[in-house]
Amino acid sequence: MTIGIVIFPGSNCDRDVHWALQGCLGRSTRFLWHEERDLKGLEAVVLPGGFSYGDYLRCGAIARFAPVLEEVKTFADRGGPVLGICNGFQILTEMGLLPGVLTRNAGLHFLCESTPLEVQPGRCQWLANYHDGEQINLPIAHGEGRYQLDSEDMKRLEDNGQVVLRYRNNPNGSVANVAGITNISGNVLGLMPHPERACDDVSGGIDGRRLLAAALG
Repeated sequence: MTIGIVIFPGSNCDRDVHWALQGCLGRSTRFLWHEERDLKGLEAVVLPGGFSYGDYLRCGAIARFAPVLEEVKTFADRGGPVLGICNGFQILTEMGLLPGVLTRNAGLHFLCESTPLEVQPGRCQWLANYHDGEQINLPIAHGEGRYQLDSEDMKRLEDNGQVVLRYRNNPNGSVANVAGITNISGNVLGLMPHPERACDDVSGGIDGRRLLAAALG
């Protein structure tokens, strides 16, 4: 199995994802430059964290027009596993693959810390290796991770079981403690915490390893 890792100008977590998948899990990876259109041979795609195109307009707002994402959308619509981490989550919302928007953190401070989470995997493929209500810890590193959605759509999201990760301490002020959501089919996951930074024992924890391993069979 080969997993594609999309690289935008400004990405800074692509190598972390590569190490987690290939160095820790022994899986083949392929970097995808933002102008590429060829996803042949890939069985999953990861949009890593960073500051795509400098986040000069709004997080993910420019990246959504990258040629590679046209193919990623087609891939996801066909049921292909897609994971968006941090900036990748922001991009998925801008693309319309996931609902909602990520805004400035409550308090307007950049947050970089380990964060306790509760997993509610539902139908999410990426969380199939966790049990419902499991408590884990993953690092966060973002300035615009406050998830926002109007109350009616938020109720629909929760009724559909699409809220799959919640903060136990809600460090950024996200509505309903949302840390990660999935699409209705469960093949697309967006989350603000960084599972790739919790895959190696030397980094202090491996709670993210099962997430990245889940889509690999």
